[in-house]
Amino acid sequence: MKELQQYRGRRVVVLGLARSGAAAAKLFQGAGAIVTVNDQKPREQCPEASELEALGISVVCGGHPADLVTRETALLVKNPGIPYSADPVVQAERLGVEVVTEVEVAGRISPAPIIGITGSNGKTTTTTLTGVLLEAAGLSPIVAGNIGRPLCEAAQEISGTGWLVAELSSFQLKGTVDFRPRVACLLNVAETHLDYHGTMEDYVVSKSKLFENQSAADVAIYNADDETCLRLSETMSGRKFPFSLTKRLAAGVFVEPPYPSVKPEGDETDEPRWIVHRQGDGEDAKRLLPVSELGIPGRHNTANALAAVAIALSAGAEPSSLAEPLRRFRGVEHRLEYVGQIREVGYYNDSKATNPMASTMSILSLPAPLILIAGGLDRGSDYMELLPVFRDRLKGIVVLGETREKIRKVAEAAGLTAIKTVEPEGDAEATLRRAVEEAAGMAEPGDTVLLSPACASWDMFPSYEVRGRMFKQSAHTL
Repeated sequence: MKELQQYRGRRVVVLGLARSGAAAAKLFQGAGAIVTVNDQKPREQCPEASELEALGISVVCGGHPADLVTRETALLVKNPGIPYSADPVVQAERLGVEVVTEVEVAGRISPAPIIGITGSNGKTTTTTLTGVLLEAAGLSPIVAGNIGRPLCEAAQEISGTGWLVAELSSFQLKGTVDFRPRVACLLNVAETHLDYHGTMEDYVVSKSKLFENQSAADVAIYNADDETCLRLSETMSGRKFPFSLTKRLAAGVFVEPPYPSVKPEGDETDEPRWIVHRQGDGEDAKRLLPVSELGIPGRHNTANALAAVAIALSAGAEPSSLAEPLRRFRGVEHRLEYVGQIREVGYYNDSKATNPMASTMSILSLPAPLILIAGGLDRGSDYMELLPVFRDRLKGIVVLGETREKIRKVAEAAGLTAIKTVEPEGDAEATLRRAVEEAAGMAEPGDTVLLSPACASWDMFPSYEVRGRMFKQSAHTL
């Protein structure tokens, strides 16, 4: 590819296999680079290795060789999850070798304009819904990135007349240099991933890189209800087109009448709420559809829908094409996913809630009485921000994982008496099954059992998807 011709005959190191690493390696090998792929995992845990070697790509597994990165290395493409403290990354930076993630590569080769979506919570729902809205509007989207499909793979497939819709994590954005989305959206910012970023400042700076290279010809979409998003908006160069649940905006997408900014539970009104949009100051706000007709429940999902509408309008969608897909969209697996009614108790899978803010929003979205299953990887939080919703919304709680004692203390401080702690029982599946059984034992007809861990899954499970599917299986076999 023309954009990668500068790497022909030069050494490119791809650090980390999995799908994105394999896609990047194939891309550079096709452009004539001399590619070496390195993964710390043993060879038997690298199923992509044989395919890459058959293409003539050198693959080194089982550790990082000391001579992996040298002065002759032209580029290091890093798996987003690999920390910057890893030896090859440190060596590259010491030698002045450019270090990027696969997202940067995709931005350089995509013939189509890019929509970049990031935030601490709601990325996957908003990205998926954006794809649905653009498809309904006839704008030929391809959805990729942190949502599962490598962005550089999608960038090779898309035509110049479509839109490349990218879910982007802070890990991915931290490794960008020239990446410039035509439409950039920041959903919210909450304290998370500090085990990777080290400080909240580094996390926020990484998120803000989404807007760094935009110009006045681009669009910057942000959450006008989020203090950090508002602060970052002051430095955004793109045309600002915010969204809000609680404010009437001069330009943007918002709810009319607005929700109250305090006490999310006190938002009753005799007047139906509508999603409305206004293109500029002085223009009339135009109604799109009633909030009650959205296919996904919860105030936080209304915010996700506002963001997706703002993105679709910025990409050229006709407003008249958006209402019906907003009604039909039923959400994404593991995001406040309805599992079923079992012995008159409702079960919801919210395994993607990997931080306290996400769990708070989900708890507020469901009717009480609630029995919560929570706990997972310990990233250092004390989880005390959960105390108000525990006190006001929960009937009982089951805690498990590394953070079980921390979350138990919050539940006790909230005055809960129905608290069960599940200690590790053999494998992770057995432990989660026991947690579901304990929650079912607390529940009475009309109650709701919610898996919303407020923690990442990696203490017990390889992914939040595995955790969510095990929860659903456990619920269905009660």
